[in-house]
Amino acid sequence: MASPNFAPVHSAVPNFHSHSIAPYGLPIADTSISGVLSAPRSNLSEQTLAGLERMAHITTYPEGALIFVEGQDPRGVFVLCQGRVKLSSTNRDGKTFILRIVEPGEFLGLHEIVTSRPHELTMETLQPSQLAFIGRNDFLPFLKRHADLCLHVTQQLSSDCQSAYEVIRSIGLSHSVSEKLARLLLQWSDGAQKSAGALRIKLALTHEEVAQLIGTTRETVTRILGDFRRRRVLEIKGATLLIRDRAALERMVQA
Repeated sequence: MASPNFAPVHSAVPNFHSHSIAPYGLPIADTSISGVLSAPRSNLSEQTLAGLERMAHITTYPEGALIFVEGQDPRGVFVLCQGRVKLSSTNRDGKTFILRIVEPGEFLGLHEIVTSRPHELTMETLQPSQLAFIGRNDFLPFLKRHADLCLHVTQQLSSDCQSAYEVIRSIGLSHSVSEKLARLLLQWSDGAQKSAGALRIKLALTHEEVAQLIGTTRETVTRILGDFRRRRVLEIKGATLLIRDRAALERMVQA
């Protein structure tokens, strides 16, 4: 039996034409790159957003498309406009570790462009996605001229660093795989909608991909989720995860 989908899904940020569909079934965004970067928390000026819009090249990708790979020289930065992508690393034995799942509104490839180093991770689409690309020779001079974009980029790089710290803490300090999975579920449940006494989360990763997020095997994830279900900690209905006993997950992490 195929593993159920398993990862939070958030609503898309841009406004869309209800009658217009892009390749791979994606709705066409009204605002493109500026639509996902103009959120109040970004503090980017209209002038900066307009400049980014002029430089950007928009491309739609199918599920499973490789946008860049480890070791590849960076050509520029990407902004995820629609869909979701994963950032992962693979060792010489072929074992893959997913560092994180990216939602619309983030720059991708910033570290490599700023440091002039090859890509350290592979970016792959998890579903049909739309990305804006800005070439290195356009982006870096533009970055130097716009202080608001410099601040935005600095804040995202800091957020990326914090995310890496959290992954290291979760993987390195957890005493068991059950604790790692409990930490992940607690992270996903933050801000989740409550329904009939349970926290409801829409999911879209396979057991294999969940295993790659916490450094274990698909079989182990399936076994632990089965144990959680038997203990009525959670319930899985298709693409929906219901956390019925969040306190039990918290006790696993605190043990």
